[in-house]
Formats: sequence, structure tokens, C-alpha cells
Amino acid sequence: MLVEFSPEQEMFREAVRAFCAREITREYVRECDRERRPPREVYDKLGEMGWLGINIPEEYGGSGGGAIEVAILLEELGRSFLDLAFWVFRAVTWGGLAIGRDGQEALKREVLPKIADGSTTVCFSLTEPEAGSDAAAISLTAIEDGDDFILNGQKVFTSGFKASDLDVVACRTATGEKKHHGITLFVVDTDAPGVTYTAMETLGHWPLGTAHVFFDDVRVPRSRMLGELHNGWNDNAVYLRYERLCLSAARTGASKAAIADSVEYAQERQQFGQPISKFQAVSHRLAEMQMKAEISETLVYRYAALLDRDEATVRDAAILKLYACESYKEVADMGLQVLGGYGYTMEYDLQRHYRESRLGVIGAGTSDVQRNIIARTMGL
Repeated sequence: MLVEFSPEQEMFREAVRAFCAREITREYVRECDRERRPPREVYDKLGEMGWLGINIPEEYGGSGGGAIEVAILLEELGRSFLDLAFWVFRAVTWGGLAIGRDGQEALKREVLPKIADGSTTVCFSLTEPEAGSDAAAISLTAIEDGDDFILNGQKVFTSGFKASDLDVVACRTATGEKKHHGITLFVVDTDAPGVTYTAMETLGHWPLGTAHVFFDDVRVPRSRMLGELHNGWNDNAVYLRYERLCLSAARTGASKAAIADSVEYAQERQQFGQPISKFQAVSHRLAEMQMKAEISETLVYRYAALLDRDEATVRDAAILKLYACESYKEVADMGLQVLGGYGYTMEYDLQRHYRESRLGVIGAGTSDVQRNIIARTMGL
């Protein structure tokens, strides 16, 4: 399925691309990476541009864009700074989509305009020490207490927590024969009494990082509940299908950046009296990288168009996530090989792509889980 951008979408892409060229220098990205510092300055400017509210309805301060606009924004940001794209992805998925779709009216009017202008940031807590790929096994409890719920338990791998004001937390509100029943999501202030966290040292994605978050008698008003009580699993499935688009678009942009750096190096690096790009082994590797990125891009916008028509399936989401993440990992690996010894140094950015691409096939649903999903839809 070929997706053609409208003139307005083309103009939007060019505007985002120009913004990135102007505001996100290579040294700025390296500085944030070295210092493990969130790119707050650029994030605030994205809020000023109105792009953090890309999928938030206009009545709540956003621009009411669709999935294709979201994909355009995240692909272009991912090409310049993947961690920044991931920060924006959380705003559009856990803010614009989750709160915008299932938050109570008062909550939407309170937080969506602030998410749109960048003054409020948001993250998501699902994974627990004993609930990873088996996400429905979560045990963090939310017990009713009048008009409030009391949260107790812990989460792990809550990415972006240190830079977030709100955390969308998946909780266990009931137990029964079916573990998918009895899950409810709440919007929790990250500075609420009883919420603490410990930063986790990881291989990559240092500017925003990830965290182990603890909830000790954290009181959350019922008005901060998303959707219906006990029905959060079904709602979360909608959010995660949207997440597949966001992460895949951002990683497709990052793949293109890795390719551009690899091509530039191969054309400049001289060995045996000619640029190494003239050697078939190198040129074939670069061609393979280009093919993977273009297929990822095609899958991204095909899936975005299906989302906009409410036709995207679980299989579509799994295929996109699987291919885009595996592709970025392979592109980063091949690109580092093109650079040889220099690719292994911190002087070049391929090492960052190599480090960060490894998360894609693990986080937000492993590649093996995606293959399981695809196989099930085939009747296997």
C-alpha cells in the first residue's frame, strides 16, 4: 500500500526537518549523551512550535493531527536525536492518546494543554521485576479507599522517569481466574508522597535513562483513573499499538542518520588508493542498509495510514515493530563495521546507534514476542 503525503503533510515534514537542522546540532546531541542530560531546551522549543500536542484535540490546546503527522514528526526527530524523539513519543502516546482517549474530562482539561506546550511531561510504568514479556502478571496493587486508590509495589524500566512530571501506572485492582482482568491505569504525579526511584545504569539512551520506581502507600484520586475500573488491559493494548508506530518511526529516522554517517565516511576514507566506498564489500553493505531503512519507512507509513482509518491489526503492529527494530540494529551494526576501528571509538556517532539500537529488539515487546503474535494470527 503506497501512502502519499498531502501538501500540508509535506510542508510539515520540511518544517520539522528545518527545525532539526537549526536547533539540534551534532555536538548538542553528544553533549546530552555524555552528561546524561535531558534535551530540555529543544523539548521546550517543540512545545513552543505546538508539536508536542500534535495529536491532542484543538479544544485541549493541541493541533488534532493524525497518525501520519505523528510518524512524520518522530521520524524527523529520530534522525537528529533519538532520545528526544522518544521523549516526544511519550507525550503523544501516554498524553495525547491515553489521557486524551480515556481520561476524565477534568483531567484532560487540567493536563493536556500542559503536555501540549511542554510544561508537563509524562512517562509510563508497566514492567515489574516478575512481569516483563508476561505483562499481565503485574502485581503492583491499587486498593480502593473512598474516593482514592492506594498504590503499593514497584516498577522497573520506567524510561524517562527522571524527566517526567506524570507517570501512567498500570496497577492490579482485582484478581481472578483471568489475569488480564483487574488491571487499571492511573495517572500519578512523579513527586507524589510515597513515590521514589533509583536510576538504572544501561548500555544506551543515557539522556533520559530508565528507572526502578517504588510506590509506598501512594494515594491517587479516582479522578486520575484512565478508562473503566479493571478494564485497563484492553485500553493498554490500544496504547501499545500506537506505541509501535511511534518507536518504529523514530528508529527509522535513526537508521537513516546511521546510513548517512556511514556513507560519508566510506566516501572520504582512503585505502589502497581509493575511497573504501568503491570496494564491493563496502558498497554492498551500504546498499543493504539503505534497503532496510526504506522498507522500514514503507511499513511505518502503511501502518500510520491504517491507524488513521482504524484498520490496523495486531499483526500489522507486530510486523512493524519487529522489522523496524531488527532493521535499526542491523543497520547500526553494519555501519559500525564500515567505520572499522573508528566506529568503535566515542569520536563517531555509530557507537551510539550501536548501543541504542540494541534496546529495540528487547524493550516494548521483544522480537520473539512479536514473532509469537504473528504466528498466532497465522493460526500456528
